[in-house]
Amino acid sequence: MKFRSATFAVCLLFAATSHAQSGEERTLEIDGGAQIAYTLHSYPADVHLTRPTGNLAPDTALNAAKLLNLHLSAGDIEEAALLSNAPRRRFEVLQEYRATVGEDEFKRAFTQYFYPENRLIAEIAIDNHRLLLWELKAAAKTGPASSIVAGQYFVQIEGRYLVDDVPNDVRTRLRWVLEAYRSGKLPR
Repeated sequence: MKFRSATFAVCLLFAATSHAQSGEERTLEIDGGAQIAYTLHSYPADVHLTRPTGNLAPDTALNAAKLLNLHLSAGDIEEAALLSNAPRRRFEVLQEYRATVGEDEFKRAFTQYFYPENRLIAEIAIDNHRLLLWELKAAAKTGPASSIVAGQYFVQIEGRYLVDDVPNDVRTRLRWVLEAYRSGKLPR
C-alpha cells in the first residue's frame, strides 16, 4: 500500500494539561487516489504520566486508555474487558495472551504505557472513533535507541470511550493511518 500525507507533523506541546490540544484536519492519500480525512490531536509529552484529578473515567480516549492499562498492568482482565464494545471476545483474547506470555510478562506489557521514556504521539479522530499512537521504547527488542509504534483503538458510545473490538470501516481507515505512520510514510 502506497501512502502520502498532505501534511502530518506531530507537534508535542509541553503544557501542563492532560487534555488534547485543538485538532488539526489532515488527509492521507492511499493507492488509487482514495483519501482518508482525519483530525490529529497532540498532547503534552508527559500526558501519560499525569494523574487525573478525581476518579478516572472513560470520558476521553486517553482516560479510557489509562484506565484500561491500569487494569491490565494489575492483571485484571475482567475489568479491562468491560471497557470493550465486545467484552466477551476481549476477555478471551486477554486470557489467551496472558496464558501465552505468563502473568509477569502480561503485566509488564501494559505497565510500559506508564514508563517516562514512552509517550503518546497523537490521537487520530474519525467521527466518534479514536486511534491513540504510542511510542514504546521499552518494548523494542532491537536495542536501546529503537522503539515501536503501538496503536489503541477506541469508539465513543453513549458518552463513554470503549476499546473498539468490532470490525468496521472507520477502524480500518484508522489502521491505514497507523500503518502509514509505522512505515515512515508519515513524518515522525
